[in-house]
Amino acid sequence: MIDKQSPIPIYYQLEKGIKDMIENGHLTQGDTLPSEREYAEMFEVSRMTVRQAINNLVNDGYLTRMRGKGTFVASQKIEQTLKGLTSFSEDMRARNMEPATEIIDFKKIKAHSEMIDALKVTEGSEVYELKRVRLADQLPMAYETLYISTSLVPGLTMETAMGSFYQYIEHSVGLRIKNATQTLEASNARKVEGEILQITEGAPVLLIERTSFLENGIPLEYVKSVYRGDRYKFTIELDR
Repeated sequence: MIDKQSPIPIYYQLEKGIKDMIENGHLTQGDTLPSEREYAEMFEVSRMTVRQAINNLVNDGYLTRMRGKGTFVASQKIEQTLKGLTSFSEDMRARNMEPATEIIDFKKIKAHSEMIDALKVTEGSEVYELKRVRLADQLPMAYETLYISTSLVPGLTMETAMGSFYQYIEHSVGLRIKNATQTLEASNARKVEGEILQITEGAPVLLIERTSFLENGIPLEYVKSVYRGDRYKFTIELDR
């Protein structure tokens, strides 16, 4: 696996070798990797070189560390194709995974400038602020902050916010969702996000902002989400 005469850095050779074993199925989810010391002795390289390779694979989501237990092959990333407007719950069920929600905070607040632009409401008008963690098979995937005008959905409660918001809006409220605009940005987890998503502070995350619109063009929701970079990836389909 390691060619010390090659111009390719040793850490990269080791990193690629482990990655290939995962992608080829020779290492599978939950398998325990040798320790840094064992790898260093196996290939007669420094532990710092091994650590760099392992760190890169952890950051890319191929491996995960458990303090006091070792390094393991991580579960496969969930891939979402950015084609069509679906909810988190719909996406997870389509993958035979069980979605769940944990409410962090739910309250009414006065709209500030960010929400005024996104929801097209007047300054000082009342909006819901909903903070929740989205889980799949009991693993935290995303931390969401939702803003919705109380005049548009007056009956929203913490109980209804526990499930699929889109299903509640369309089936219970009777509104039709037409489209949305969405932006994605790479970032690093802040301390509070790391604690909520069970990742280390500074770990890679995806920041997503979405504004959804009803059939009549009225904005329904403005959502800011933080997705775990080691558990989620997005694929975009492009036509020429």
